[in-house]
Parts: sequence; C-alpha cells; structure tokens
Amino acid sequence: MKVLIILSSPNAVGLTAACGEAARHGIVDGHSPARLVNLNDLKIARCAVHNDGWGTCRIQHRCQLEDDFQSLHDTIKQAEGYVFVTPVYFGEPSEPMKAFFDRLRRCEATKDSASGETSAMAGKPAVCVAAAGGSGHGAVSCLTAMERVLNQLGAEVLDFIPVTKRTRDYQLETIHDALITMTTAAQVVPSRVTQEGRRRPLRRRR
Repeated sequence: MKVLIILSSPNAVGLTAACGEAARHGIVDGHSPARLVNLNDLKIARCAVHNDGWGTCRIQHRCQLEDDFQSLHDTIKQAEGYVFVTPVYFGEPSEPMKAFFDRLRRCEATKDSASGETSAMAGKPAVCVAAAGGSGHGAVSCLTAMERVLNQLGAEVLDFIPVTKRTRDYQLETIHDALITMTTAAQVVPSRVTQEGRRRPLRRRR
C-alpha cells in the first residue's frame, strides 16, 4: 500500500514533525512505501472562489489556480492510503492544511457518482492526527473539522489521534501502531458511531 503523509508545520523538530515521523516509521514497519509532504514547503494559495463561486473545479474537477496544488493533487490520486498531520491553531487545522483541504474538496467532493465519477479518495483508508503543542487545547475540535472534510471526500478514516505535549510519548506509539494496522489489514473497518454521535475506538489503547 502506497501511503501519503501530508503534514503542515514550519518546525522540523516540533510535535507535529514527530507525529509525521512516527507515522512514517509505522508505514515502513508495515512493509509499505511512505511519502511525506510538508505543506509549508509548498506554495498552495487559498481558494480564489472564481466566477460566480465556482471555477473549473465544479465540472472539470481540477483547480484553475496554478501553483503546487496540481502536482500534490496528482499524488493524492496515486496514493492508496493517507495520513494527515496538523498542528492545532484556535481549535482548527493549520492555515496551510485548511487551504489545501478547501481546494481538494472542491475538486473531489463535487464528483457525481450517478455519472460514474468517483472521488480519488473514495474508500481509501486514512488516519488523522492533531498535534496541540501549546496549551494542549483544541485537538478534538480540530479532528472534528478534519473528519467533516474526509467524510465529504469519501475516505474511510481508521483513527483520529489527538496529541499534546503531555501525551506525546504514548500517542506517538499509537500513531505508529495505527499505521501498521492500516498497511497490513486486509480490510479497513470504518469507525463506528454511537447513538450520541461519538466515535467508538476501533481498538483498545495500551
């Protein structure tokens, strides 16, 4: 399974970077190739909301803004699994991650299944990680925002993992183990949801 790790952090030695590295080790230990992309190294502008609110994304499912999004979009299509790792700002994903998600969603979530169009991420497994390195607050609300986007893109999310400075050590192990599970499982089972709308963990934490 070819797994793409997308993270967004300007800090190469911070908590977010450590989460990305834990994911990479898990993928490799699961005997799968891993590719890591840091959105902070790319030029991806926010959605320009062309014309009457939609550009080429609605019909042609490609973004008409020309920057690094196009090549990353092609990489998304080729990947067989995903890891999204973001620092938490104001209880939300980072601004580069939000800009990327906004443009990806406009290109992929607009595909019409009735016409035979399918999102590039449909049915593919993903893991979401929110790294709250400051106060530690907002990780859960950040993951909720990521869940909404990935549901619209049709991905099957294996796990949502909040990480803080206090939980760093054992949650890095959790990330590692989640990626081994994702890359070695014959079939990924979607997260179950309780009647209250809260996710039940797929496995018991150690």
